[in-house]
Amino acid sequence: MNRAALDKQPRDVARMFDGVARRYDATNTVLSFAQDRRWRRRTRQCLELRPGQRVLDLAAGTGVSTVELARGGLRAVACDFSLGMLQAGRARARRRRAVPFVAGDAMHLPFRDATFDAVVISFGLRNVNDVGAGLREMARVVRPGGRLVVCEFSRPTWRPFRVIYLNYLMRALPALARRVSSNPEAYVYLAESIRAWPAQHELAAVIADSGWRAVRHRNLTGGIVALHLAQRGG
Repeated sequence: MNRAALDKQPRDVARMFDGVARRYDATNTVLSFAQDRRWRRRTRQCLELRPGQRVLDLAAGTGVSTVELARGGLRAVACDFSLGMLQAGRARARRRRAVPFVAGDAMHLPFRDATFDAVVISFGLRNVNDVGAGLREMARVVRPGGRLVVCEFSRPTWRPFRVIYLNYLMRALPALARRVSSNPEAYVYLAESIRAWPAQHELAAVIADSGWRAVRHRNLTGGIVALHLAQRGG
């Protein structure tokens, strides 16, 4: 695994996200060629929850993903460890569906046991200092039988496309970020952390080892992103 992507301390990562909060959503849309909107929509669909059920959106950033989850009547809570992201989300709240914003660390969530019907973490699991501990903490706050959806960057399944994609990550993405991001260096970290991240089946094994059952995954956009689905045991 790439040490540059792994050696950042949680406080450093939080400061990094504070620094990109202002233009974070617009930058992600540009860098993903607007695929981020489709990925959020598919994440919500995979939850298969009924109106009124509660979902925790962990690593929610400015709450764009939380608003997507709230469509259809879900009671969604945005939680993130970056105060800058949460402040940016609250500042835009007047233009969005109202959702609560809560500051919290994925390894020490500020919620009681079995509070939620489901938990979602989109493009944030890579930034958890201890992935297994974070997944166990997510299981704690979800009711027995509740669902987990992890939306995260992964490995393209077609080898020629994988080579092109990795080249984009390490060369084109940082260059493009310098044009559109308020903190281009953050996207160098992004590229390195994606390269260091485990492939689909490897992440599925980590999730299963962390107290979740019925783990499976679905590839999106040729495997650039994967949705990992699981349930909490009784």
